[in-house]
Amino acid sequence: MLRFLSRACRSFMPLLALAIGWGSPTAAHALSPAPAVMQTGGVQVLTIQTPNGPFKVWTKKVGSSPRIKVLLLHGGPGATHEYFEALESFLPGAGIEFYYYDQLGSAFSDQPDDPSLVDLPRFVEEVEQVRQALKLDRRNFYLLGHSWGGILAIEYALKYPQQLKGLVVSNMVASIPEYNRYAKQVLMPAMDPAALQQILALEQAGKYADPQYDALLMEHFYQQHILRRPPEQWPDPVVRSFARLNKKVYIPMQGPSEMGASGKLENWDRTADLRRIATPTLAIGARHDTMEPAQMQRIATSVAHGRYLFCPQGSHMALYDDQQVYMRGLIKFLKDVDAGRF
Repeated sequence: MLRFLSRACRSFMPLLALAIGWGSPTAAHALSPAPAVMQTGGVQVLTIQTPNGPFKVWTKKVGSSPRIKVLLLHGGPGATHEYFEALESFLPGAGIEFYYYDQLGSAFSDQPDDPSLVDLPRFVEEVEQVRQALKLDRRNFYLLGHSWGGILAIEYALKYPQQLKGLVVSNMVASIPEYNRYAKQVLMPAMDPAALQQILALEQAGKYADPQYDALLMEHFYQQHILRRPPEQWPDPVVRSFARLNKKVYIPMQGPSEMGASGKLENWDRTADLRRIATPTLAIGARHDTMEPAQMQRIATSVAHGRYLFCPQGSHMALYDDQQVYMRGLIKFLKDVDAGRF
């Protein structure tokens, strides 16, 4: 029976090949056209150079504008671009082009297991390489950094001011010591004491992977200060982004949670350097954020040309829980800078 099927297949294949044009140069050419430009839906996977060799990072263009092009720097460190997806409902319709970008170590980009690459100055150079590859420049280049991305945006603005047309620092202060002070003096004392004690005990024991640790943080801190909704109501882009968080990047830089910072960033403070930033800057803060609103406002009053956007109903993810205020203020800033009204 098997020999019969084998002979039948050998007899049938030439007929099939003739029918569909296998072996015919003209037919093969028709089946495999070579377009001048291959369309990818805006996705570009870029090669960046690091001290330890080349790696790939993922980007995607959304919308189209010759004048306003915004590169998004996600938080974490080690989260993904996905939680920015809410911007698709607002920015393209306002004539604003933006770029998703997963930093090295984040889900859509390469994730080298190399602690030496988890370093703030290296990330700054990565952003500059991405800017160059995307052909963004002083005529159209805006940088929006949220949370850890805000630290990266401030550092970039200090090193490469000549490349920027506008800067947005969203839900980030200019001093990690101030972030920690606010957490210890204001936010932690407002928590349930028993829950706080359990969280701190698990941190002391290094049990960051313990399900109880995440559950306690979600119930007693994240619902109040990260995104003010019950976890089952968190938007899908946020859930996906946080689920992909690379803790091999996050913990060395930030520490185990958003309840203060204890990693490499623990002593980061650019408060005294803000006056050097002459790029038009929007600082976004929120009443219920993990960071003190007054410190976020301080960014706007310290740079040469600053504006502050306050989200009274928002938390760290104010782009969701005070969405209309956030988006209106962001779009107005981008349009004002573009029109020379800033």
